[in-house]
Amino acid sequence: MILVTGGTGLVGSHLLYNLISQNKKVRALYRRKHKIDLVKHVFSYYSGEHEALFNAIEWVEGDLNDVPALEKAFENVTHVYHAAAFVSFEPDKYRQLRKINIEGTANIVNLCIAHKIQKLCYVSSVAAVGHTQQLDDLITEETSWNKEEDHSVYAITKYGAEIEVWRGTQEGVDTVIVNPGVILGPGYWRSGGSGSLITKIYKGMLYYTQGVAGYVDIWDVTQAMTQLMDSDIKNERFILVSENLSFRDFQTKVANALNVAPAKKEATKLILEIGWRLDWLNHKLRGKRRKLSKQLAKTVNSKRFFDNSKVKSALSFEFARIDESITKVGGYFLKDLE
Repeated sequence: MILVTGGTGLVGSHLLYNLISQNKKVRALYRRKHKIDLVKHVFSYYSGEHEALFNAIEWVEGDLNDVPALEKAFENVTHVYHAAAFVSFEPDKYRQLRKINIEGTANIVNLCIAHKIQKLCYVSSVAAVGHTQQLDDLITEETSWNKEEDHSVYAITKYGAEIEVWRGTQEGVDTVIVNPGVILGPGYWRSGGSGSLITKIYKGMLYYTQGVAGYVDIWDVTQAMTQLMDSDIKNERFILVSENLSFRDFQTKVANALNVAPAKKEATKLILEIGWRLDWLNHKLRGKRRKLSKQLAKTVNSKRFFDNSKVKSALSFEFARIDESITKVGGYFLKDLE
């Protein structure tokens, strides 16, 4: 039996389809029942028999800090994909991020140890990978994390979660960690991540930045995850990035795929510096949710180039071209608008 946490999220839902299509016996953890319908919708993209495939999933209600529910979910489980996480760059959400991403992952690791799980796959992020000082240097799995750097609250908690996972390896749990870049995939157009970004581009974004980030599509992510779990590889981490693109190029490519106009104005460093301060003031005076933290403003203007050679070598893996991925995801977006 395979357990998937975060089964109603972008990675979890596509991973479930991947596993069920291989006739795997799968149990999935969910927290909000209404989000299960999103999983069924994802299944409908790929199969005319999506109802039967979807009904093969065994669902268990619970969250990462509900240990009794987790105990039930772990019954007779041999392999675990831990994809559940809270994604936020709002500084005031730090305690909630720690509770879910670090403490919740510690609970999963503890149960993996107690139940003698054969293998664990943890979905981390490139946010938890160190950064190079020189622009010409590629970021690899071995790039050191600088504790003194002003990281986002999300990055801090994903790094802390990885520490819990590495602890598990010291106590006998064979593990693989994947560090995806920005994941492109359909079905979650309002739930943050690339889906909400694609929605904003469709509605019309005014500004672009010159920052560079790594991008990968959801199908490559889930394929790499299952291949790593089926392999003899253990206690290793792998960056999952197809291509490094500037935010301007990414927005332009998405806009072209959706037949809308791309952003025309550059959000310069000065504009971003002013923007995050105004955003902070709006939060303090009016209680509005943070949209642009100091760390996020820095990230969208930073140039980070990731090296994907480790996973390509380990699995003889070939990533899809991002142009093709954007066209594919854009097609699903436009179809959902019909």
